[in-house]
Amino acid sequence: MGATGAAEPLRSVLWVKQQRCAVSLEPARALLRWWRSPGPGAGAPGADACSVPVSEIIAIEETDVHGKHHSSGKWQKMEKPYAFTVHCVKRARRHRWKWAQVTFWCPEEQLCHLWLQTLREMLKKLTCRPKHLLVFINPFGGKGQGKRIYERKVAPLFTLASITTDIIVTEHANQAKETLYEINMEKYDGIVCVGGDGMFSEVLHGLIGRTQRSAGVDQNHPRAVLVPSSLRIGIIPAGSTDCVCYSTVGTSDAETSALHIVVGDSLAMDVSSVHHNSTLLRYSVSLLGYGFYGDIIKDSEKKRWLGLARYDFSGLKTFLSHHCYEGTVSFLPAQHTVGSPRDGKPCRAGCFVCRQSRQQLEDEQKKALYGLEAAEDVEEWQVVCGKFLAINATNMSCACHRSPRGLSPAAHLGDGSSDLILIRKCSRFNFLRFLIRHTNQQDQFDFTFVEVYRVKKFQFTSKHVEDEDSDLKEGGKKRFGHICSSHPSCCCAVSSSSWNCDGEVLHSPAIEVRVHCQLVRLFARGIEETAKPDSHS
Repeated sequence: MGATGAAEPLRSVLWVKQQRCAVSLEPARALLRWWRSPGPGAGAPGADACSVPVSEIIAIEETDVHGKHHSSGKWQKMEKPYAFTVHCVKRARRHRWKWAQVTFWCPEEQLCHLWLQTLREMLKKLTCRPKHLLVFINPFGGKGQGKRIYERKVAPLFTLASITTDIIVTEHANQAKETLYEINMEKYDGIVCVGGDGMFSEVLHGLIGRTQRSAGVDQNHPRAVLVPSSLRIGIIPAGSTDCVCYSTVGTSDAETSALHIVVGDSLAMDVSSVHHNSTLLRYSVSLLGYGFYGDIIKDSEKKRWLGLARYDFSGLKTFLSHHCYEGTVSFLPAQHTVGSPRDGKPCRAGCFVCRQSRQQLEDEQKKALYGLEAAEDVEEWQVVCGKFLAINATNMSCACHRSPRGLSPAAHLGDGSSDLILIRKCSRFNFLRFLIRHTNQQDQFDFTFVEVYRVKKFQFTSKHVEDEDSDLKEGGKKRFGHICSSHPSCCCAVSSSSWNCDGEVLHSPAIEVRVHCQLVRLFARGIEETAKPDSHS
């Protein structure tokens, strides 16, 4: 039962669920372990040993044992049992986390207090955890359950973890963005948005915009070096698709997301800026889609009265319309990345590709700064022209419950690049085959009419504005020759589409897109490799 200082391993024989257990706390490994030990002494941990990292302990509470009676003979030996409860994370299936409790019973009050004190001291050292959060709740998004989800599943966890909050229930569009431009943000450790991808986008734009304004950076300059914010964003999913949450955590479960916030997880994520004629249009973190996905979002905006069904209706209508669009795409390949769109290596927690790619990008930028390598304006651009059913740029996999692997399964969250997917004109049947592959395990890029490139910057100009928008066109001409399509003319006389920028419509047919490596951080850790669900508690 012995125990020395906090720096030394703490080991005692305690009781868990009326079973005699050896319990150890190893500060060096920051790990709490316990295992059945029916005989004298602590014994060695067996295969049934349970453990929880200190970093995944939510809180420690002294358990009120007064008035509890235990008939078991094991408990009669403890005249005045003392107990403490460890609230922690328990892993469940499909990347979900659950709130679990384990109560440890001690024969002596002094021993109980030693465990309480030692565990609480270790929790205090976890400086990554938030103490005060600003929470935005969208009461209208998705199925209108945002407030209820927060009150039932999130608020109790924040209270348990001693996290204080300022809550704003939004009443109109862009309220969160406007608020972030005005308030004093120094007192907060992070911002939480309860809602869907649209709510997250509002908070993202407000946080990035406020940070750039404070740093004196002009967001409208397409080549501006944007300043990262020191605040993290937490997403409590309460929308229709919750793509950003699903792609960064692996599930759209409110309790899981709340626990990632509580334990202070941090995940750096790329953000793309979208400009037209030296004016910032929007920021994008998930999908920037022209053609098929742009037409869906534009058409669905006219049918909001249908609710969530509008996306299915507009999707079917757009598929049957089968419009293709002529234009020119010029892009700068992401030479710094260590992965590729078809390497079958998805982004996971502690991702090597993101870490290594960021390092190589920084090295590349330093060399350019000192004139050791070509600056971006003379780097080797590639230009593709033709007729396209869809042009998609994804900064993440864009996975959701309908498409568990997403639009680009091997896209990485923080490698400083976007996967540019070009779907050339093809038959309806072939396009349907391409779409179906988003719902299964097959390679959706394995078609002759599909091209995918990993890029750090790209431009697009619709055919009917190429002569008008001379700046973008001349930029493409100066760089390198066109790789033109020899496909026959499209039978659909449609001049231009719109852009779907993370679920919002952009009407500009000519845009310039640049990826900003790891510009924002989320309260997340990335999708963990699949493991067996925890057995503790």
